[in-house]
Amino acid sequence: MTISECNFAGKKAIVRVDFNVPLQDGKITDDTRIRGALPTLKHILAQGGALIIMSHMGKPKGKVKPELSLGQIKDAVAEALGTPVAFAPDCAKAQEAAAALKPGEVLLLENLRYYPEEEGKPVGVEKGTPEFDEAKKEMKVRQKEFAKTLASYADLYVMDAFGTAHRKHASTAVIADYFDADSKMLGFLMEKEVKAVDAVLKDIKRPFIAIMGGSKVSSKIGIIENLLGKVDKLILCGGMTYTFAKAHGGEIGNSIVELDKLDVALGVEELAKKNGVELVMAPDAVVADAFSNDANTQVCPSNAIPEGWEGLDAGPEAQKKFAEAIKGCKTILWNGPAGVFEFDNFTAGSRAIGEAIAEATAEGAFSLIGGGDSVACVTKFGLTDKVSYISTGGGALLEAIEGKVLPGVAAIQG
Repeated sequence: MTISECNFAGKKAIVRVDFNVPLQDGKITDDTRIRGALPTLKHILAQGGALIIMSHMGKPKGKVKPELSLGQIKDAVAEALGTPVAFAPDCAKAQEAAAALKPGEVLLLENLRYYPEEEGKPVGVEKGTPEFDEAKKEMKVRQKEFAKTLASYADLYVMDAFGTAHRKHASTAVIADYFDADSKMLGFLMEKEVKAVDAVLKDIKRPFIAIMGGSKVSSKIGIIENLLGKVDKLILCGGMTYTFAKAHGGEIGNSIVELDKLDVALGVEELAKKNGVELVMAPDAVVADAFSNDANTQVCPSNAIPEGWEGLDAGPEAQKKFAEAIKGCKTILWNGPAGVFEFDNFTAGSRAIGEAIAEATAEGAFSLIGGGDSVACVTKFGLTDKVSYISTGGGALLEAIEGKVLPGVAAIQG
């Protein structure tokens, strides 16, 4: 069943959204995730359905933490929906509130992760012990019961939280077992996300370039190896630059490095060569004498950084090289910045990538931006409407591109 085919009139729908929004002094600093869910939520209300919204916030690890209460965003959700929103202060004891809901009414449940059953991880038991194995089995049973409780509130289940689709949590996957095929579906946001990933992986227009940034090779190795079988060009940038430089005996000063991953870096280069992929890396870097926006800076080769200095951004030659590699590409995937873009003095590398992607998109390329930092870059540089698609899920997007099955999608689509 698709959301467009479903008739919500007179039905109660429980919708898993990702309202894990950043807060400062109880106020939302970025409402992108709330806005992303609106098409689904408004569609259900417009058809005369009643709405039960559930989400997690932060990592309370099974404990009640007032600073992570979804009660703080209730008014913002009501304003975005243009209708009052009731609040259930305990997501597992909302039977009465859910039963009382009339068509067109909205109930927001408290943080799902106040219950350890949501994530399904045993709490307070050491991993690798017989006690842990026993606790894990018991938690599986409790997780099913928790999911069954959530499912009991509604007639229909809608999964619209792509950011958590790679986790087999009670509310993202297990709950789907309690609805038949005609009573569970992906929301509009999830449909768009799945389609965007398919556009990159199944309908590749060439040349296809991926830009992988970030500090560690280890956290991206799975996706890098997977992409080397798909892309024509691969830009590797950000902190991982210095692990590659070190692998060739370069001097990297105080730059971030994974000394136990030097052979992995050389293996990536070997695989790129074997697959005929053009591997693009930064020949130079903007280095600083401290990890600070106000540090002294100089430009030097990425493999000849003086002692006491660290690479914080791609250098001017690298910026040109990156822009040149992106030019003319027809499919573009960007995950991870080229430097410490949070510091205004070290944004040039990431900005050069963002602007080159915007230009290529204007010339007909399909560009997919994924992962919190890349999305933050695009937003910071005012390029959000100049790329094809911005994904709401970092980890989920990477796992989908890695070729892994996402539990939150499989639970609906089988």
